[in-house]
Amino acid sequence: MIARSPSTSRSPSTGFKGIYRIPSVCSYQLQFNPLDKTPKYKQIVQSVITDIERGVLKKNNQLPSISELSVEYYLARDTVEKAYRELRERGYITSVQGKGYYVQSGDSTKLKILLIFNKLSSYKKIIYYSFLQALGDRATVDLQIHHYSARNFQDIVEKNLGKYNYYVVMPHFTQDADDVDYRKVLAMIPTDELVLLDKDLPELPGTPLSVFQNFEKDIFAALETGLDLLNKYKRLVLVLPSDGNYPVEIARGFRSFCIVYDKQFTVKESALDETLQASTTYVVVEETDLAELVKKVRQSTYRLGQDIGIISFNETTLKELLGITVITTDFEMMGRTAARLLLDKQRVKVKNPFYMIRRASA
Repeated sequence: MIARSPSTSRSPSTGFKGIYRIPSVCSYQLQFNPLDKTPKYKQIVQSVITDIERGVLKKNNQLPSISELSVEYYLARDTVEKAYRELRERGYITSVQGKGYYVQSGDSTKLKILLIFNKLSSYKKIIYYSFLQALGDRATVDLQIHHYSARNFQDIVEKNLGKYNYYVVMPHFTQDADDVDYRKVLAMIPTDELVLLDKDLPELPGTPLSVFQNFEKDIFAALETGLDLLNKYKRLVLVLPSDGNYPVEIARGFRSFCIVYDKQFTVKESALDETLQASTTYVVVEETDLAELVKKVRQSTYRLGQDIGIISFNETTLKELLGITVITTDFEMMGRTAARLLLDKQRVKVKNPFYMIRRASA
């Protein structure tokens, strides 16, 4: 078995205060915290997997017996048996009758990653495929969708906690937020296993890896870079459906820009009932509203990019072909950056690029 440096043992009169072991019982030390809310068997599973990946445990190394771990960590035998059974089913260890448990997979074992997205749109697919491409053959990735529901997210996490090396989460929630505190659910995931995509949550404990947009500041800064284009328009209209699960920070950044630069502004739910007015620029989030506005301009005497401006959220090939000005984040870079930092085991916060692409519509 692998020798590990000794750590503090538990005093029955004082109780637990961290990660404990009794050096005289067995020589392999689990990364185990009895105060952690994560189920104890899952802590055993993740500790062994992590040590295999880090090279602490090598192929054919013998693990402590069920009795040894039970005694050392004051665990029920059923708890240890359940952990070893899951490790064996997942191919990390094997058992030899009469001899014990041995590491079956070496440090070349692929990482297991669970992606938890809010939805699977065309933009999310770009992130997904760029993430997979950057990981290459170093990981296997499963995908689940929480559909903006904090309760769905809680169910996904509780069913999968301890089964993956990393949990990559898009933390956009607009449903069940009064019933389930998604921040507490996120806190169930060990900080070094959590990756936040698209949105940062600085209030979370620890410093999880995060590749994010700052929606309020991003839209302000992007519109500011196009101030020379927008100066020919007196009025700005943001078309932002309230039922589209969009971050409220988008409207805040838009309003801040209009106030700072003394622009008349309106926030509307839809473009369907909009009557075009000269010297107006529309900032459009949904593609259905974009199509409606383009149709209205073509049916009018107004000139697109002169009398009426249109700026759309998020780049697509079709918008490029139509000559639509966009403000967008780099979805490919978001996926690539998250994968690279994850593989390098870096726990940092990285703001993803957000910018304006100028075309004839503005």
